[in-house]
Parts: sequence; structure tokens; C-alpha cells
Amino acid sequence: MALAELGRYNRFEAHIIVGRLESEGIPAIAFDAESSIAEGSAFLIPVRVMVDADDLAEARRIVDTAA
Repeated sequence: MALAELGRYNRFEAHIIVGRLESEGIPAIAFDAESSIAEGSAFLIPVRVMVDADDLAEARRIVDTAA
């Protein structure tokens, strides 16, 4: 499984996108979601949403359709 970056979002959008993709059967993960939470800069660091490279095109279609 090779991961590919779908995009970078604020932490709330990233978790919503992960949930949406998983509801469509596409495994997804939010990287960096908890970065620097202890020092208070967690909301400034973009969260990367990652999917399997084979699912990238379908994941983009789902996200673009929802926007």
C-alpha cells in the first residue's frame, strides 16, 4: 500500500473528509492532526489527508463533488 496525499486541510475539515471517504469505502488517515497540540499551535499546522494511491482519483472525485 503506497500512500498518496489527497490534500492539506484544517484539522476539522480533515477529520470530516476522512469520515466521508471511509463512509464511501476508501480508507483514509489524517497525518499531523495532533502536531504541536501541547504548545497551542495545532490549529496553525495543516493536516494531510492520505489515501492509498490506487484510491486517489476516486477520493478526489468524492471531495470535489462535496464542495
